[in-house]
Amino acid sequence: MRQEELLGEIVIDEADFPWLHGRFVPTPAFDEVKPWFDESLALLETEQYERFDDSYDRITGALALVAPSGPVTEFLLHVSNGRAWFRWSDDPLDEP
Repeated sequence: MRQEELLGEIVIDEADFPWLHGRFVPTPAFDEVKPWFDESLALLETEQYERFDDSYDRITGALALVAPSGPVTEFLLHVSNGRAWFRWSDDPLDEP
């Protein structure tokens, strides 16, 4: 979600603790933020972790992952080629 706007839905079809995987069904509004996911995944795949953190902050700063019970506190979400995989926590992660 971006504020009240639905960007897509994940239909979970696989669980590999702590990750959940599924088919990603985007809404037309997802096109606006898709480049954010493309960039963050490319940085992660090329092991540019510091740049990944900065890039991913844009996602967590503007978007929310919402479970059936409501928004989750912390999440790590990747979207690529019609698939999404994510992990989440109801508790804030402690930062050093």
